[in-house]
Amino acid sequence: MTTSSAPEPVPVPVPIRVLLPGDQEVVAHLWSRRQAPDGWRYEVGLPAYRNGPGDSVEPAEYRVWVRAPEHVRPVGGVSYDDVPTEYLEQPTVVQQALGPRRPSGWVLAKTGGRGPGRGVVHAVDCEEAPAGAPVLTLDRALDAAQHPGTRLCSLCGAAAELDPVLKRFDHGFGGED
Repeated sequence: MTTSSAPEPVPVPVPIRVLLPGDQEVVAHLWSRRQAPDGWRYEVGLPAYRNGPGDSVEPAEYRVWVRAPEHVRPVGGVSYDDVPTEYLEQPTVVQQALGPRRPSGWVLAKTGGRGPGRGVVHAVDCEEAPAGAPVLTLDRALDAAQHPGTRLCSLCGAAAELDPVLKRFDHGFGGED
């Protein structure tokens, strides 16, 4: 048994005024619009000509994304409600409360002294992390942290993040403190 579905409606362009360089203005077709982090972009089809077969010239359309409202103006009496519009994904309440995520990984800053394992483990975005140091995975950061003479940075939170894993989350759950 096959089911037929209605074909997707083809967007019908609506007229919009496009401001061109040199203070020129033309009426073009508005095909779609997209919200961007720094404003809106409108996909417009500008009227043009192209060479056809032989010596013929045919009407054509040149499509381009332009900034709104800098490069477009509405045409009086035209509704733009049905223009396909793509909105930015809005952050959830949790994302707004937590803010942007930190980059993942850790780096080892070598300190002076003799012997292996002398250093400080930092989060990659820590102000004290050495520039250009290789990024460590969780397992490599834990291995480095277990060496005598290596400590975890408390400024960036590496200590708060890695200590519970090193101590197997025993702290506060009746285990050894």
